[in-house]
Amino acid sequence: MENVHILTQRAPTRGDFLPFNAQMQMSHVPENPMSLTEKLQTTLDVNGLLDIFAGYIKRIINLAGLQFHSSEGVFQMQQSNNQLSPYTFDLELNSQHLGQIVYFSKYRLSEALQARLIQLHTCLLYPLRNALMYQRVLKLATKDSLTGLSNRSQFNEFLAKKLERSRRHHSNFSLMLLDLDNFKQVNDLYGHKMGDNVLIEFARILESSVRATDTVFRFGGDEFAILIDDPAFTTNKVIAERIMASVRTCTIMKNHDVTTSIGFTLATSKDCPNEIFSRADKGLYRAKDAGRNCARTI
Repeated sequence: MENVHILTQRAPTRGDFLPFNAQMQMSHVPENPMSLTEKLQTTLDVNGLLDIFAGYIKRIINLAGLQFHSSEGVFQMQQSNNQLSPYTFDLELNSQHLGQIVYFSKYRLSEALQARLIQLHTCLLYPLRNALMYQRVLKLATKDSLTGLSNRSQFNEFLAKKLERSRRHHSNFSLMLLDLDNFKQVNDLYGHKMGDNVLIEFARILESSVRATDTVFRFGGDEFAILIDDPAFTTNKVIAERIMASVRTCTIMKNHDVTTSIGFTLATSKDCPNEIFSRADKGLYRAKDAGRNCARTI
């Protein structure tokens, strides 16, 4: 019996069963918060921060998952198992609420362990605040502020990557250009606030009409684009019909007699960005010449 090891122990405060090393490690984790802080300062990626922090926390508790919820979205560590019991803590820095950090563990966490986690949050606060600020700046640089769609600079980058992949793998893709018919009269008659509402609704229609592999962009004004993974024109036609049908049944669009014209083209590995864009643009003008509220291709 001398060699038998007890694998669980009862936490004295709440009667929670923990892995044999979970509470024991509280007093054996090296007390060197600077080493953790220095590691956290090596990245401005929120998910990367959570990975570093989780690696340290795993020395203290049986950690299955770690998430951070903020106004910038939900972030999590790699291979996070979020199906277990959650333990949620608010993170604040100088009266600024950064968000909530959520631990997922197979075992109940004693009050002592939770207090230890709260202590360690002080190492995470400043790196996390900096990463969130960087995330916001990055979003401003790549996202359209009104609709939340990717902007023109992102389009240029995505198009170049699509072409490079097309040349390597001999795979085709499509470019679709769209604008709104009669949009100017909305701004002229009802003001730019109503025009903004129309644009936001149209962006929502576009995002709900494409697949996860497709990307929607706003160039500015009422001009939009979609990059579509499509070896032929079949998917383009389906997406175009879906968009036009949604616009026809949308209340705000119907109320202001707004429709959409669409032009699209199939890109090949021999194309350059200007050639692809020029063909799709010609398709858009053909749709306009055909009476608008339709889709044409080149």
